[in-house]
Amino acid sequence: MKTGLVMEGGAMRGLFSAGVIDVLMENGITFDGAVGVSAGACFGCNYKSHQPRRVIRYNTRFCKDKRYCSVRSLITTGDMFGAEFCYHKIPDELDVFDFETYRNSPMEFYVVCTDIETGKPVYRRVRTCDRNDLEWIRASASMPLAARIVNADGRKLMDGGISDSIPLKFMEKTGYEKNVVIVTQPRDYHKNPDGTIKLIKVAYRKYPEFVRACEHRPKMYNDELSYIRKAESDGRAFVIAPPEKLPIGHIEHDSEVLLEVYRRGRKAANDSLEALIEFMNEKN
Repeated sequence: MKTGLVMEGGAMRGLFSAGVIDVLMENGITFDGAVGVSAGACFGCNYKSHQPRRVIRYNTRFCKDKRYCSVRSLITTGDMFGAEFCYHKIPDELDVFDFETYRNSPMEFYVVCTDIETGKPVYRRVRTCDRNDLEWIRASASMPLAARIVNADGRKLMDGGISDSIPLKFMEKTGYEKNVVIVTQPRDYHKNPDGTIKLIKVAYRKYPEFVRACEHRPKMYNDELSYIRKAESDGRAFVIAPPEKLPIGHIEHDSEVLLEVYRRGRKAANDSLEALIEFMNEKN
């Protein structure tokens, strides 16, 4: 029976997921495959490279660096999170990503992007984390209004969370029968319409299917929450969620806030660890 890991996005709420996966790695828990969306893709790839604590290390180190995330970066490059700095300078030089371990790991790793011409999700298996693969990861995390459209393999791509925020169905269809799902909102969360939809309609007026996907996102998201609850009650999924709303927004420059969210992820994982190991060891 193949086991999978599903990691939701949520921008800097992803530090909660980083705390969870670090505890899982430290306890030797492995998966046959994983899928990440947005921050879940950016941070989750460190599971396959087996680098616990790398995510919190570089985020706290660079959270005040304007090259990492700033309005200045948005104005000068078109990306709030600087593409060259985040996806090349850091992993190549400043906090080196273990590309060799990533390539040699048997775990399959997928990311989700949204094709802005169709408004549909696109799933990409990230095999090596080479420069082209990193463009897919960047696309998965490219939030509307805060990032440029990413061109990769002939597609125009943006934030995977617009079209498939919690891709448990994808993992099940791909053959992963038992899945651990990390979400970054509390279990009772209900998504409401986005206040930026008017700006999105103007900024992406050339892409009506993408606008439609953005409008439909609250329903899609709430339907996915219902689906994972049902999967959990059926014994097909194990869900790890913060017990209350995380004290962080999409952007955060205070390292203590980042550490607090990360610590909450670690606590949630440790609190769930015994039950999680039992779930992973169940045959059916």
